[in-house]
Amino acid sequence: MEEIKKTCLHDRHVALGALMSPFAGYDMPIQYKGIVEEHNAVRNDCGVFDVSHMGEIGVRGPEAERFVNAIFTNDVTGAPVGQCFYGMMLHPEGGVVDDLLVYKRSDDSFLLVINAANIDKDEKWVLANARNFDVEIDLLSENYGELAVQGPAAEKVVEEVLGIRCADLAFYTFKETELDGEPLIISRTGYTGEDGFEIYSSHDMTVKLWDKLMASGRCEPCGLGCRDTLRFEVGLPLYGDELADDITPVEAGLTMFVKTDKPELIGREAIIRQKEEGAKRKIVGLELTDRAIPRHGYEVLNENDQVVGHVTTGYHSISSDKSVAMAMVDVPYNKRDTQLKVRIRRKTFPCTVVPKKFYKKSYKQ
Repeated sequence: MEEIKKTCLHDRHVALGALMSPFAGYDMPIQYKGIVEEHNAVRNDCGVFDVSHMGEIGVRGPEAERFVNAIFTNDVTGAPVGQCFYGMMLHPEGGVVDDLLVYKRSDDSFLLVINAANIDKDEKWVLANARNFDVEIDLLSENYGELAVQGPAAEKVVEEVLGIRCADLAFYTFKETELDGEPLIISRTGYTGEDGFEIYSSHDMTVKLWDKLMASGRCEPCGLGCRDTLRFEVGLPLYGDELADDITPVEAGLTMFVKTDKPELIGREAIIRQKEEGAKRKIVGLELTDRAIPRHGYEVLNENDQVVGHVTTGYHSISSDKSVAMAMVDVPYNKRDTQLKVRIRRKTFPCTVVPKKFYKKSYKQ
């Protein structure tokens, strides 16, 4: 049995009485005071997450840009230093290896931020595809701690509590700076639908930053429980639910992040073909008329009680007070306002296909 890992903040979480549980090979905090309270703190004020379990891969060398464009669906060509990109890495058949962020550090250096559950798989995939490019691959996941400071008050908290200037950052940009003589990376990014920042630094510095934030009383510690409810409400996908090795960006509704005019892109032909032929299934939003909660894996039925899909993520939304879900359903049941049902245990509950963003994002533009 593989030994479970701990982040650099593990002792801090235990001391705060967090409910801990294994996630992606790490012992992670699920909640502190409670998911609803932590969720609302991020929506209305400020919350901080330990996301040190996330993975990092460095790509550098004369062909770094060309290589990133080959393995990453978005287009980094000629981007300014300090730009962040969201996108995916694809299998040749079009399924998603992982979704990730790419940070352009210089003309010949990029940082890939990958999902914790996929670190080993992603590292092997990147290394295998780098063989024909003049690049160096640095496996950096053990080097960084990471905090996500999220919510409407995040900018003031980061500047006033941590002493890190961040008001100058636009959405999806970052900078490399120093604090107390130590280097760190701060980006205006997040996974909550609110304004916020992600800070990458050494393990020791991450602990110092966390302690300052907790001592300030100006932000709530938040666990992975509300991280999921927050991302879900604004329609952000979770790898393993809305994205997977056998789910394509076309099926997930994410083709805006796939630039098929790049001839070197791995999986390009499969995506072009699926767009031309039309996907046979799509991720949609569902809204139930009842307060029953649809969970991952529950069956979605048509009016004749035939199974036409399954729930990928479902909650009674904290912000909207509605029972909603994202689901993978067969075409043509993906059309807006289609009437369907969700089977929850032995009963079925009527639902309607709706846009899969159940809460308006509040990013700083």
